[in-house]
Amino acid sequence: MALESHSQILVEEKPSVRILTLNRPKQLNALSLNMVTRLLQLFLAFEVDSTVKLVILKGQGRAFCAGGDVSAVVRDIGLGKWRRSADFMSLEYTLNYVMATYCKAQISILNGIVMGGGAGVCVHGRFRIATENTVFAMPETALGLFPDVGASYFLSRLSGFFGEYVGLTGARLNGAEMLACGLATHFVPSTRLTALQADLCKVGSSDPVTFASTILDAYTQHTHPERQSAFCRQVLSNVINRCFSRRTIEEIMSALEIEATHKPDDWISATIGALKKASPASLKITLRSIREGRVQGVGQCLIRENRMVSHVMKGDISKDFVEGCRAILIDKDRNPKWEPRRLEDMKDIMVEQYFKRVEEEDGWEDLKLPPRKHLPASAIAKL
Repeated sequence: MALESHSQILVEEKPSVRILTLNRPKQLNALSLNMVTRLLQLFLAFEVDSTVKLVILKGQGRAFCAGGDVSAVVRDIGLGKWRRSADFMSLEYTLNYVMATYCKAQISILNGIVMGGGAGVCVHGRFRIATENTVFAMPETALGLFPDVGASYFLSRLSGFFGEYVGLTGARLNGAEMLACGLATHFVPSTRLTALQADLCKVGSSDPVTFASTILDAYTQHTHPERQSAFCRQVLSNVINRCFSRRTIEEIMSALEIEATHKPDDWISATIGALKKASPASLKITLRSIREGRVQGVGQCLIRENRMVSHVMKGDISKDFVEGCRAILIDKDRNPKWEPRRLEDMKDIMVEQYFKRVEEEDGWEDLKLPPRKHLPASAIAKL
């Protein structure tokens, strides 16, 4: 066994298996430029290394990955270097695309917090293992951003309109809910993870996907969300589908408020509250993004999201991202001053701008995704 320390990414070499550990525990393994660069380098190298059959990705400490390093991004924007922030996001989206089209099996162990960019480095992979410690969320609309890293692809493919609910409200899901809605493929108690990892490293000359599936199935615990969970509400009462299938954010809010008058409910009140606290601009572009994602491949989604995030970083339409980060992460007064302040002031023409190419005098190009060879059928289906 060889253990290579690259500070923020630890690499453990086993016969036929590479174990990568995100190693910024104090920052909840938030993805830095160093980490994204290194992960992309490693994944591409492992793909052409015939001795590597499985790649295991996990996090050090109490998080798998709490997202991208937002503080560094906001700092660059504050220095007038929004292009540097946009370039970081482009690199992250390229990593997401490589993972989504990977020809080898990626196994992500989600024993803790999985948010934002953390979802991007696991959900696109073949196997995602949740535990009783897993907490998943896409909280971007509360920060003046939108669910990116390919979220318009994977959220739009959840059952019914559950993806709209998760993406717009930033709702937190536990491991059982992740498994039930398909964001996780397996649920394994955290006490069994060490043994599971040891068994996965015995892949040998077996077909890696079949081998990993067999091992994971043997360790999986069949668990179900609590009846009061968001997922069960969708299945049992269909309230999420009834409300979040509406055409506009205003219609979604209205539908929820009608539900609340018919049957007062803490969950509906909390959902309305989350939407009212979120950035109106973020809500509107998020809904359109997820709806467009329903009919696009993962590459198309990432190219479009790259356009959107570049507008967010540039701040040419709204500066809500900087303001949201100030209120939630920096000053922590939790009282962002959104602009525009009301949903009705976020006009369709403003929403449309986020989906257009960024106009820059020194040139700006759409995301150029790397060519992919020898794609497995599971990856071809995403294109």
